[in-house]
Amino acid sequence: MLLSLSQKWSRTLCKWPESGMGYQRVDVRLRDGTTVENVMVFNAEQMDWPDDSNPINTRDIVDISLSSSVSDTERKNK
Repeated sequence: MLLSLSQKWSRTLCKWPESGMGYQRVDVRLRDGTTVENVMVFNAEQMDWPDDSNPINTRDIVDISLSSSVSDTERKNK
């Protein structure tokens, strides 16, 4: 499910490096304490929320950080 991020999160993501051309992989922490890892965000605006995770409202997001998993670029170079 694609979710449009607020300007607050888009501005933050624009300051961070991309995981690949036009996207970032992020970890998302929700208001209930749940963290969903390795979520794709396209052009710092559209979050591709995993189908196997509970549906959310973007107001439930309390923190977004770059995913600690290996980037796609690093994976290609191995």
